[in-house]
Amino acid sequence: METAALTEQDGEEIRRQLLSWFRLNARDLPWRQTRDPYRIWVSEVMLQQTRVATVIARYTQFIQRFPSLVSLALAREDEVLTMWSGLGYYRRARMLHSAAQLLVNEHGGSLPRTSQELRRLPGVGDYTAAAIASITRNEPVAVLDGNVERVLTRMLGKSAARRAGLPARLKETAGWLLDTKAPGTFNQAMMELGATVCLPRSPQCKVCPVEKFCGTKGEHVAAPRKQIVSRLTHYALITRPVEGESKRREVLLAQRADNASQMPGMWELPPLAEAAKSEPVLRIRHAITNTNFYVEVFAAHVEKLMGAGKKRKLERHEWILDSKLGEIPLTGLARKILMRLDVMAKPREVRSGKALPSREGDFL
Repeated sequence: METAALTEQDGEEIRRQLLSWFRLNARDLPWRQTRDPYRIWVSEVMLQQTRVATVIARYTQFIQRFPSLVSLALAREDEVLTMWSGLGYYRRARMLHSAAQLLVNEHGGSLPRTSQELRRLPGVGDYTAAAIASITRNEPVAVLDGNVERVLTRMLGKSAARRAGLPARLKETAGWLLDTKAPGTFNQAMMELGATVCLPRSPQCKVCPVEKFCGTKGEHVAAPRKQIVSRLTHYALITRPVEGESKRREVLLAQRADNASQMPGMWELPPLAEAAKSEPVLRIRHAITNTNFYVEVFAAHVEKLMGAGKKRKLERHEWILDSKLGEIPLTGLARKILMRLDVMAKPREVRSGKALPSREGDFL
C-alpha cells in the first residue's frame, strides 16, 4: 500500500523509530507489567474516557479486590461499583461485571482469544477488543483510539483532516502501518505517542520520533469542540456523632433510584433544591463530559430536608458510619466532596503510601 503521504519505506522507518522510542520512553504503568488478558481487559475498560493518572490507583485497588475473572463474576454489583467509585461512567463497571458473569457461566471462566470473539462481550467495542487481543495474544490487529487517530491524521496531512471519509482512511492506514511482528507493543507505542507527545494542543514536535513524517508539523484542523455547559448545584452535608465515640460520626446519604437515567443505585449527598442562607462549607467544580458542575455544599440539619413540621419522609436515605464510606458505591462527586472535607479518608497509592492529590480545583 502507498498513501498520498507515506510509502512502504516510510512505513518501515516509522515502525523502527517508534518502537525504539517506546522502549526508552514508555511510562511505567501497572497494567504494562502483565500480559494476563483479564487484567489488560480491566485496564482498557477503565481507560475509556478516563485519564491515566486517575486510573492508576483505582486499577491497583480493583485488582487487589478482584484478582481474577472468577472473583469479579462472584462479586455483588454494589461491591464492583464501590471499587469503581471515582472513575465515573459507571455503566462500564456494570458491563464489565456482566461480561465476567457471562464468561464464568458459559465460557469456562476465560476470555476469548480473538478480537472478533471479544467484540461479542458486553461493553467491548472494536478498540478494546483490538487492544486486548494484540497485547495478550499478539493478534495483528490495529487499535484506533483518539490518540492514534490524532497521530495518523497529522501524518496524512492538512488536506486529510478536512476530507470526507477520513475515519475509513484512518482505519486503513492504521492496519497498513501496524508492525505485525510486535502488534501489541506497536499499538501501545502509537497510543503512548499520542498521549505524551502528539498532544491535541501544543504537540511536542521537537521530541517526536517520527516528526519527519508529519504532514501538519503541529496542530491540525479539527472538528469544533462540543459546547461546554455550566450548572450550579447544591448539596447538604449532614453529620451526627456516634454515641460513646467522640471521634466517630455518621453521614446522611441519599441513594439514587434504581431506574435513574444516570448512576442508578449510587449513593450521594442529599441534593438541595436551592442554596441555603448560610455560607457554603465547600465550593467545588466537577466536570462530566461537556458539563461543568459548580457545586456548593452546605452544612445542614436533617430537619432542613424533612421540611416544616418534619412531615416529609426521607426515603432512600441512610446514616452511614464514616469508616464505612469506602465500602459503598458513592458517586464520584460525593466521594470528592467527602474527601475534600476530611469526612472520608483519602485513597493512598499502594506503592508509595502517599495520598493522591485532587485533580479538580475549588472555585471562588
